[in-house]
Amino acid sequence: MRLTTKGRFAVTAMIDLALNNGSGPVTLADISERQKISLSYLEQLFGKLRRRELVTSVRGPGGGYNLANPTDQVSVADIIIAVDEPIDATQCGGKENCKDDRKCITHDLWTDLNKHIFAYLRAVKLSELVAKQLKKSGEVAVMQVHDNRPNAAKAKEPAAA
Repeated sequence: MRLTTKGRFAVTAMIDLALNNGSGPVTLADISERQKISLSYLEQLFGKLRRRELVTSVRGPGGGYNLANPTDQVSVADIIIAVDEPIDATQCGGKENCKDDRKCITHDLWTDLNKHIFAYLRAVKLSELVAKQLKKSGEVAVMQVHDNRPNAAKAKEPAAA
């Protein structure tokens, strides 16, 4: 099973939206610029996310998108399903016609894998992904503060005797 660009970009865009939603609607142009995702592709994805009521749109000047629900109520599975991304490791798409219009000998294995993948993606909440990004950006900021101190290089040098 492979998650396509559609699913990956949708999750990435939703994390970006959650990270930047504090001061009002976020424009797709801003998400596009930060995440290097085509604006037209984001427009398609956000149309689907809006129809599934994961985001709301605000028209006009100062408009953009807001999250429709708290981040702890949105799972990765919700996002992937909203953009019509199949979560399926079977060759037949679950139709049980893998081999000569019959179920292949590994069909049940892949069906069970699908259940585990879906359960995992359902358990991972947008809030967790946002928290991880905030922690990473905090760690980076701390490292930059230490690396950029004017006297940092002198503090590492041994004292002259």
